[in-house]
Amino acid sequence: MPQKEIVTKYGELAIKTGVNVQQGQGLIINAPIEAVDFVRSLTKEAYKAGAKNVHIQWSDDQLTYLKMQHAPLAVLENFPTWQAEGLIEMVKDGYSLLTVYGPDPDLLNGIDGERISAVTKASAKALSEYRDYVMNDRVTWSIVGYASEAWAKKVFPDLPLDEAQEKLWEQIFFITRVDQDDPVAAWQKHNQTLKSAREYLNEKQYKKLIYRAEGTDLTIYLPNGHIWQGGSGPSDKGIEFNANIPTEEVYTLADKYGVNGTVVSTKPLSYGGNIINNFSLTFKDGKVIDFTAEEGEEALKNMLDTDEDGARRLGEVALVPHESPISKSGLIFYNTLFDENASCHLALGKAYPTSIKNGSTMSKEELDQHGVNDSLIHEDFMIGSSEMNIDGVTEEGETEAIFRNGNWAIQI
Repeated sequence: MPQKEIVTKYGELAIKTGVNVQQGQGLIINAPIEAVDFVRSLTKEAYKAGAKNVHIQWSDDQLTYLKMQHAPLAVLENFPTWQAEGLIEMVKDGYSLLTVYGPDPDLLNGIDGERISAVTKASAKALSEYRDYVMNDRVTWSIVGYASEAWAKKVFPDLPLDEAQEKLWEQIFFITRVDQDDPVAAWQKHNQTLKSAREYLNEKQYKKLIYRAEGTDLTIYLPNGHIWQGGSGPSDKGIEFNANIPTEEVYTLADKYGVNGTVVSTKPLSYGGNIINNFSLTFKDGKVIDFTAEEGEEALKNMLDTDEDGARRLGEVALVPHESPISKSGLIFYNTLFDENASCHLALGKAYPTSIKNGSTMSKEELDQHGVNDSLIHEDFMIGSSEMNIDGVTEEGETEAIFRNGNWAIQI
């Protein structure tokens, strides 16, 4: 780990700006055992902020791999009921959720896709109610990066392990503004910039977006009453929080039936311990009808087949300028939390109900009627580049430039 002082600043940012723990509130931390020292720092900051309890859920990549390799398929197809019920009980009691994220991008290479798919489906079904609390902002939640050994070696394969981790920590602290004198204040300023962008787009209420770049020609209709979000936002109890640290995006949802054309990826996607790279998706009436991938095609197919329909439709549309700090680093992080904030991206699967007016109070049937996608998955993939042009088409049929050459064409 880096020096104690900057780790403390990082933990303070995660607790105050990320989940924004309140007096008397509980906190769930999901973290790899490799991050034990950082988790102790986070726990200390949470109790200083007034947390009543900090519950840690540990994970270990090696144990995960051994289970995925050797456990009977019947075991992988069942998520422990007691574990799901415990998490649901805590979020119902108002616990915040913080995920410390630094998985091995290649962890499950060589593991049969059927086994990976079984785990994905089982956990998604068992945790459906828990996930609804998160995706409807009924709790505050956040994700922060951790420079694990395996992740560092993937990003900097030519460096010795200790140098690779040091280099990755430097990038994390720069990208998350922790290397500044007052990271919390820096994030307040950054959130205001993102707020300006989302307010502009919410005022416009574009009927559709048109994406064009090399290999990409895609039209995405936006539902009536869609809401652009980005940066910090309030929970349903009015507590301001940042769901992702870092974040450079403003995002909304697509009309699940209104996506047509082809889009190509511009960065690798780490999914289920496998890398999917150089892939394309072709949509008709909102649904993926064809796909290709130079690497990880089986993993891509398994992802698209996670459920009967929703995994092949879009749940999120996100705009990120190519000149973002993460993009300027010139690195591929093989980690969605970071790569998605270097590039415009889309997400296959479940949409955030909070991205449409009154969505958090709608039934599943009402959400579907408004074009809001539902699925067992929500997987972001990157499509932005310095060549990306995006136009917005108004309700009156006027076409306006939103992005040119990968960056904002509007004043924000």
